[in-house]
Amino acid sequence: MTTATNSSPSFLRAVLVIILALVLYDVMSAIVKHLGSRYSTQELTVFRNLFGLVPALAILVTSRGWADARRPVVFRQWPLAIARGCLGVFAQMSLYLSLRYMDLATASTLVFAGPLFIAALSVPILGQRIGLWRWLAVAIGFLGVILILRPDGSDFGWYSVLPILAAMGFASTSVTAKLFDTAVPTALINLYYTSTALIGATIIVVATVGFSGVTALTDWLWLAGMGVVGGLAAYGMTTANRMADPSSLSPFHYFGIPSSFVLGWLFFAEAPFDDLIPAVFLIVGGGLLIIWRERVHADRTT
Repeated sequence: MTTATNSSPSFLRAVLVIILALVLYDVMSAIVKHLGSRYSTQELTVFRNLFGLVPALAILVTSRGWADARRPVVFRQWPLAIARGCLGVFAQMSLYLSLRYMDLATASTLVFAGPLFIAALSVPILGQRIGLWRWLAVAIGFLGVILILRPDGSDFGWYSVLPILAAMGFASTSVTAKLFDTAVPTALINLYYTSTALIGATIIVVATVGFSGVTALTDWLWLAGMGVVGGLAAYGMTTANRMADPSSLSPFHYFGIPSSFVLGWLFFAEAPFDDLIPAVFLIVGGGLLIIWRERVHADRTT
């Protein structure tokens, strides 16, 4: 798998993949919020990763790269893959718990502080030099996040920190995706992530609240949908972050905010659309600024 540094078409494909993954994450979060009153955060995390194994295994089995490599299961950087799964459990539980106390759009908006962490972590972990234009694009998008959130202090409690913790966890998994050897199939990395998260979440739920049991068929369908959608989103995020530099893609994380507003409005009567204006223009503008800079850079190097 190549990195889309100077290739504009490849970079745009990575952008499309990550935007799709973000929309899927919002759908998953909406299902988590729907089920949050009946099941504990720990249980939801287990089911997210249990059913997330379905797309993870399906993609891996049908992966040509994995077949060409004679279907290896263990690879050189397997400890890193397991560490990403542990970070995933931390991020998932932080996000799911926040959805119990906060509006879907508000929690999602705070999670989209992730691009700042991605840009910052790319320096020590990947050894990248983040230029002024990328920092500016991230700052513009984050200003849009702040305008949407409109924090005045009255609506913030201890749970407001949870989406920020989730953002840090997800940002860490995004950045570290670039550390894997290019020969390692993304599907195998994703399987390690999901399996580790499932084991970790199961240990936590057994040690804390235990399983309450699922009796309704509709709940089983919701749980399965949550896991499959979340699994596809995780695969998409890893794929995009291996195709292009995570710091270049970071401003596009803000594109998930409008879909969270739509879902919150449709299913939970949350998030009036007036809050999107003018912030949405800043969010989109930050992403377009990165696209423009990538095109300029590609033209200079061809």
